[in-house]
Amino acid sequence: MKTKTLITGIALAAFTMVSSAAMAQEKFPSRNITDVVTWSAGGGTDVTNRVITAAMSKFIGTNINVINKTGGVSGSVGLLEGFAAKPDGYTMIGLSESNTTAAVMGGWDKRVDVFDFFIATSSPDVVSVGKDTPWKSMEELVTFIKANPGKVRVGAGGAGSLHHINVLAFAKGIEGELNFIPYPGSSASQNAALSGEIDMVVTTVAEQNQLIQSGDFRPLGTLTEKPYTLGDMTIPSALEQYPSLKKHLPISQAIGFAVRKEVPTEVKKTIAKAFISALNSDEVKKFAAENHYELVGAFGAEANKTMARLESLFSYTLWDLGAAKVDPATLGIPKPE
Repeated sequence: MKTKTLITGIALAAFTMVSSAAMAQEKFPSRNITDVVTWSAGGGTDVTNRVITAAMSKFIGTNINVINKTGGVSGSVGLLEGFAAKPDGYTMIGLSESNTTAAVMGGWDKRVDVFDFFIATSSPDVVSVGKDTPWKSMEELVTFIKANPGKVRVGAGGAGSLHHINVLAFAKGIEGELNFIPYPGSSASQNAALSGEIDMVVTTVAEQNQLIQSGDFRPLGTLTEKPYTLGDMTIPSALEQYPSLKKHLPISQAIGFAVRKEVPTEVKKTIAKAFISALNSDEVKKFAAENHYELVGAFGAEANKTMARLESLFSYTLWDLGAAKVDPATLGIPKPE
């Protein structure tokens, strides 16, 4: 009887040790986290994710390693890789509003509701030309575009991206034809404008800031309702100059990251706490101020609602402009209100 009791006690102790070890292993985070950024290195999504995750690492207690997985349509390669990972919180997907068009552009067959989002920053798009181009104003550029259909080469980060949509909406609004050349990210499209490979580029003020300040880019107009102040410069609003652009514009940017919806709630709470702490840190505030980003700090239901609205707006805008490959209605995407 004593032997049986002893064996039972040993077994119970062993079970307790195993259970304790399992519980310790389940504590989040117990190892490094990977952030799979869907756009190219050097672009707004990449830089924002690197700054935010570096700050988050100090609060969450482990490293967050950023990797770039570009390609596909609307960042679909990175989306697919991030979605395929185990939903345990150890894989984040660095993305932007442009990824919401992946489904209608044929990149994959899922909607944004498979993710929970964390929106960090936003910056308005600006139409700029290289310093060696002849156009000194938006009026000169538009006049040339209308007189020379398809001659002006314009670049933007990714087919189906926010910048691509803005290019399409801009061309539609001025009733002109542009030669659109897609690039894997904003940085790549800006480099093409620097080298003279393209004439015109549409990316954010934050992404173009240094190139504008250095004189390498000449900003002709923001795709916002009001002019934008950049240092000592005031960039005019293209929407004020061409009211017809207001049919599809402006469209807000949303940069951040997401995790699978199935990630445990407690894990998402830990990530959210580190996310908000990072956005309140001095280094992130300094980054935003110096690079012309607005800090958003939305997560949970608020961020998910924003991304769902952008999915609807972007998807139907692309469909109406004849650029989408898949009818958003067939994907169950509701029309924008």
